[in-house]
Amino acid sequence: MRLENQSTTTEFLLLGLPNPPEQQDMFFALFLGMFLTTVLGNLLIILLIMLDARLHTPMYFFLCHLAFSDISLSSVTVPKMLINMQTQQQSISYVGCISQLYFFIVFGCLDNLLLGVMAYDRYVAICQPLHYTTVMRQELCVSLVAGSWFLSCAHALLHILLLVQLSFCADNTIPHFFCDFTALLKMSCSDIFLNELLIFTEGGMLVILPLTSILASYVSIGTTVLRVPSTKRLFKVFSTCGSHLFVVCLYYGTLVGVNFFSSSWGSNDKEIIASVMYAVFTPMLNPFIYSLRNRDINQALGIFVNRANFLKQQSLNPFIAVVSRVRCAS
Repeated sequence: MRLENQSTTTEFLLLGLPNPPEQQDMFFALFLGMFLTTVLGNLLIILLIMLDARLHTPMYFFLCHLAFSDISLSSVTVPKMLINMQTQQQSISYVGCISQLYFFIVFGCLDNLLLGVMAYDRYVAICQPLHYTTVMRQELCVSLVAGSWFLSCAHALLHILLLVQLSFCADNTIPHFFCDFTALLKMSCSDIFLNELLIFTEGGMLVILPLTSILASYVSIGTTVLRVPSTKRLFKVFSTCGSHLFVVCLYYGTLVGVNFFSSSWGSNDKEIIASVMYAVFTPMLNPFIYSLRNRDINQALGIFVNRANFLKQQSLNPFIAVVSRVRCAS
């Protein structure tokens, strides 16, 4: 199937963020900083998990994939937005727009599924601690992650295959900073019944199933903890689940804002702000959330820093020795 045969549109215009022109440089610096923080923070988490053998557990295996998904989710939209801000060129090709949308759906869906998988992992760890190693074996963990990747790619592919069948009207302006799926459907001159049906059925299931897993897991965790109330146990559960629960609330809060409340707000600017929270702000916060209150990550970071300082000192010792010899000779 050739994309150019599906629509006479060859490019779209992205209006970008609703900020005044005189504040363009400030917003560019802000989003560049947020993007670099997202990439470097999540890369650091991946590096720590790979280097520290104590973090080779199911929870951190899932966290590693979540960090990679967060990097990718931001990388799909933010670099193009920053380029447009600097060059004042708002156009994006038809193929580029479709590709951007595909990967945005993939990594957005992957985030959603991984959060559900991580909730199940916490449920087994707290409610069935004696069976944790037998239940959360390596084969199951790999299967859960591979299944999440497969469902995300298949989900995105279904939407894209239906989208490229549509024809678009003369106005090719997208009032967003990336190729938003809803905006593209509104611009279509074709019948979008099948697209909307897919969104509310298959798309709805891929949101409801992980959310149901999360709610069921945390209800079971709460019930288990309250059976034998203990301050020490409550603190342990909070330290174990607090980071994940906060990310879940942040992720689904912004997701609901983008998909359900944006139309009722009656303002496209507020919808863009909600999308920024979902696609830029949440991935940036994840490294801080999982490191500030996570003892294992903090310990791994301390070991990594000490090892880096030791290697640095070792590399400088020959140079220091040569300088000392020169001074003695003189």
